[in-house]
Amino acid sequence: MPEPTPVLPEVLAQIHALPTSSRPLIICDVDEVILHMIAHLEDYLNARNLRFLNHQYRLTGNIGPHDTDTPLPADDVKRHLHTFFDEVSHQQEIVPGAETALKELSTDWDIVLLTNLPGGHNKPAREKLLSGLGVPFPVVTNSGPKGGAVAALSAQRAQPVVFIDDSPTNHSSVNASLPSSVQVQFIADARFRANMRQEDHIDLLTGDWQETANFIGDILR
Repeated sequence: MPEPTPVLPEVLAQIHALPTSSRPLIICDVDEVILHMIAHLEDYLNARNLRFLNHQYRLTGNIGPHDTDTPLPADDVKRHLHTFFDEVSHQQEIVPGAETALKELSTDWDIVLLTNLPGGHNKPAREKLLSGLGVPFPVVTNSGPKGGAVAALSAQRAQPVVFIDDSPTNHSSVNASLPSSVQVQFIADARFRANMRQEDHIDLLTGDWQETANFIGDILR
């Protein structure tokens, strides 16, 4: 089992700037949960004669040219991800039902959006897009595994705490840092979701926001 992850100082500063509250908390990822990412990234890659080599949940080692099965070096993948976020993050499309479900849940829950952004430099564009799509909740930008940030966001909070994310790495990190949290693994893309094995610490594996809202609503009831 992974060790608990420390929270980065720059992330902790964002968390300390949030209003204090004792309400139950939903900590929700953005990419491939609220906003489509895989579909947009696939379009970006196709335009550069690149593709996903398979539908396994990773990027490094899983992106390469159309005419070969040889993956790009890790540095090239990182460079493409930076370019992708610079070019596309201000126009990503919303996953159907996300805004309605989150609005309903916000009646009883505080909601914080915890998103990994390279360098965090396009946070304002992301906040503007989300707000315009009806998802006006606080955005905290992180890098790396999210366990430390989730534990810090949850400090002094009443239980329960729900963590929604697509990444198995982030879920493992949260399970190590805050095992009392309820973990929802949400993957909008059906191909990648079908290849995901549900781990024991995952309470719900889904790609449907109505199912997610019903599941979370039942927690308080």
